Order: sequence, then structure tokens, then C-alpha cells
Amino acid sequence: MASESTPEPGSPAPPPGPGTRTDVEQALLAGRSQRELAEQRLSPAEERFESGRRTLGWFLAPAAALVFYFLPLDMDPTQQALAAVLLGVIALWICESVPIPIGGLIGVAAVVLLGIAPPDEVLAPFGSTTVFTFIGVFIIAQAMLKHGVARRMAFFILALPGVGSSTLRIVLAFGVITCLVSSFISNTATVAMLMPTALGILTVIAGMMQERGQVRPDFDPTRLRVGAALMLMLAYGASVGGLLTPIGSPPNLIGRALIEEATGERISMLQWMAAALPIVLAMFLVLAVVVLLLNRPEVRRIEGVNEYIHQQRAEQGPMSRAERNTVIAFGITVVLWLAPAVAGLVLGTEAPLYTLLDERLDEGIVAVIGASLLFVLPVDWGQRRMTLDWSDAARIDWGTVLLFGTGIIFGALLSSTGLAETIGEGAASGLGIGSVFAITAFGVLLAILVSETTSNTSSATVVVPIVIPLAAAAGVDPFVPALAATFAASFGFMLPVSTPQNAIVYGSGCVALPRMIRTGIVFDVVGAVLIILLLPLMAALVGLGG
Repeated sequence: MASESTPEPGSPAPPPGPGTRTDVEQALLAGRSQRELAEQRLSPAEERFESGRRTLGWFLAPAAALVFYFLPLDMDPTQQALAAVLLGVIALWICESVPIPIGGLIGVAAVVLLGIAPPDEVLAPFGSTTVFTFIGVFIIAQAMLKHGVARRMAFFILALPGVGSSTLRIVLAFGVITCLVSSFISNTATVAMLMPTALGILTVIAGMMQERGQVRPDFDPTRLRVGAALMLMLAYGASVGGLLTPIGSPPNLIGRALIEEATGERISMLQWMAAALPIVLAMFLVLAVVVLLLNRPEVRRIEGVNEYIHQQRAEQGPMSRAERNTVIAFGITVVLWLAPAVAGLVLGTEAPLYTLLDERLDEGIVAVIGASLLFVLPVDWGQRRMTLDWSDAARIDWGTVLLFGTGIIFGALLSSTGLAETIGEGAASGLGIGSVFAITAFGVLLAILVSETTSNTSSATVVVPIVIPLAAAAGVDPFVPALAATFAASFGFMLPVSTPQNAIVYGSGCVALPRMIRTGIVFDVVGAVLIILLLPLMAALVGLGG
């Protein structure tokens, strides 16, 4: 039997006793690099809350669905049945009584069993180009993570002159890295991949402070403000960078698909990026100010980090064949994605070449082409070993793909049954909201509120279908309010449960909950203001919306 002083495998190292010297590496690197919130040892109060939340869902979901289904409302029966199913699904998503993707699948099955729509019509969105875009992007991201392409880029940026000698520049550099990488790779995967590097650099900083006598010998390195700033920049930078492209995060793809279906207006990759870039830049500047002001690093000038970075780059060595193949596949994918928009800008949208590219280079097909290249480009032709094999593809987040598909299904059903229009008309008359600005602000605030308590993907699935008919009922173009709600669905900065990346950095042990709440609520508010003010302007400049 282990003694009481022996920590469990993977658990945080116990704090040092008075007068003892902290082992910085043990405190920061012992099994803490990628532990998510679900893998942590929760306090008794946290365990009671989580258990109660999940238990509540088992009763709340069916009760809410059944009560609403049998209420004597003056409402179309099909719409009422769909609303009842949605209420049950939302309860399951918030309480997480079952895995979030399974909650969506339960709702899809209920829609068919209740006769709300026939199976072929219900399941048709699973074959949409947006779903295939998602799958292709996930496979390409898996190759970038497996072969270290994204990590190589991170060390390249950190090795730039002057970066490694200042804590402020290191924190900012990690923000830039996460923004860039998360524009094309899952936010969660980006943070999980960069976490070991961030902890390694934090270990060097903490050790330097210990050697200089700037901290007590028995200090706790997980409580350093510089560590909190580094971790929060990782988590929040990924959320900000995910806004830059339509493939940057699941809410983007869901929101774009719902907007295009409701308005009939297509949003190209280039249009999205042109509208999002100024917002992302502004949000990053605000993020840097908020994080560094509220978590001011204890030291400015540091030594030893440059040596650590150069050592890590030396261990990486030259690019491998697998890395080069991954870069080739990714580069071809991006070029093909942008080709129709570039042809339209240069030749005009009436040119035959633009028409051909626009028709043939569908975004989902291009993503599938890029992903397929990874199974064709060889690493060792003699052994018929390619850049990826199916076991690698099997590791992608298929649960998110399922959740994404069910989100598109419910969005389509809201439109086809007329429930979205009914909700919009009721909200317009009940809330008295009638202007584009008011509806945009309402959509942004609602999306942020929902994303703090459930997944960002669920937030987009729930909020965007409400905003679109609300705008239509008020007689305004729904494009900008819906797009603003889509952007805001990627927020959720206050709590560890708000986003997976928040959970990962909280699991590092370097971010106290009060720090995350204080920093997150400030960034929530400022970010909401930026979206409400800047998005309408940028959408007009790039020709989106009415």
C-alpha cells in the first residue's frame, strides 16, 4: 500500500514544505502537459457540482421536451414537436449527461421517430460540402501535428532575434503562433501541441528566477503571473485565431452554412478572411493588453530561453520527408481554396475561367483532395509507407464531426418547418428589437452567454438559427447579425468548461480560476464591442450582406 505522501501517477506534485528548495522541473513538467479538465482531480465541491449537473440532465431533458410537446399552444404541431426536441437536446448539451455529439444524435433520431420529417430529408445535410470540408481539414491538421510541422513553425518564430530575451515578447510570440496555427488547425489541438513548449520555457524562466534569488527557495512556480499570462495567451489566442478563416473553428463552418442557406449568398474563403482580418488584429491587440496588464510578468529580461529554443530546434533537425509532404498537401489545398476568389478579382466574375474554377473547386472537394494527397505522397516508397495511414485518420475528432453534422441538420429543420420564422417573429414582437445594430448586439451577447455554459459548436447551432429569423421578422438583412453571432460563438473566456483550450491550460495548474474569470470577463466584454462595431463595417467593405 502506498504511503499517503506518494502522489498518484499524473497528479500535480505536492507543494514543497517550508525551507525546502522547489524542484521547478518536477512542479511544471511532471505529467501536466496535456491534461484536460476531465482528467484533473477535482475538489469535492467541484465533483458535487459536476455530478449534479450531469444528473440534472437525465431528468431535465425529457421533462422539458415532454412538457413543451404536450402544451396546448396555438402553434403548428410540426413546429411544436421540433421545438420540444430542440429543448431536450439543448438540456443534454448544457448538462452533458451524455457526450455532446450523442445528445445531437438522440435529437436527430427523435425527429424521425416523431414524424417531423422523413429520414432522407433529415440526414441529407450530413452529405453537405461543409461536412466534407471539416473532415478534410481535420485529416490535414492530424498530419501537421503528427509530423511536427506546426511545432517547427512555433520554434522558428520563437527563435527570431530578440524574442527569447523578454518575457513580454515571449508571451506575445506565443499569441502570434497560436493565432496563426489555429486559423487552420483545431484550436484544441493547437493548444495541446504548444503546451509542452510553453511549459518548457516557463521552467527556464522559473529556474532563472530561483537562481537569481528573485523568489523564495520553496516558491510554487505554478503561481507565477508570467505562467498565467503565457497559458491564457495560448488559450485565448487560439480562439481569436480561429476566427480568421471559415475552417478555423466548428462554429465558423456551422454559422456560414446556416447563413448561406438562409440568405442564398455564398461566402468565399477570401471574403471571410478579408472581413475577419481587421477584427482578429484588433482583438489580438486587446488580448495582449488585457492579459499582460492583469497578469503582469514578475520579470522583463530573461536569460536561458534562447539557448533552450536553439537546443529544441537542433533536436528537430532538417525537415523530414513527411513534413515536406504535409506542407505540399496543405499548400495545394490553400491555393485551390483561394483560386476562384483570386480569379474573380483579377479577371472579373464574368470570365469563363472564374466560372470554371468556381464550379469545380468546391471547398469540400478541395479539402478531400488535400487530405487524400497525404495517403498518396510517399515517405518510403520501397515499403509503400505514405505520409498518413488510416490509423492516423481514425484519431481525428469524429465526435466533433458528428456534432457539426447534427447542428447543420437542426438548422435546416428550423428553416424547412418554419419554426425559425415563428421564433423570429415572436422574439421581434416580444423584445421590441427592430434595428440591425440591436439585433447584432443581441446575437453577440446571447452567443457569448451560451458559449460560456456549453460548447462553442452548440452555441452556434442554437443561436444563429434564432438570429436569422429574428432579423427577417424585423425586416432587416440577417447576414451581418448572423455572422456576428457566429463570431461570438467562438468566445467563452471566463471558465475552464467554456472551451476545451481553456480546460487544457487550466489543467496545467498554472492558471488559478479567479485569474481566468477576471481576465476572461474583461476580454468577453471588449471582444463583444469589437465585433458589434467592426463587423458591419468590414462586411460592407468586402461586399458581404445587403
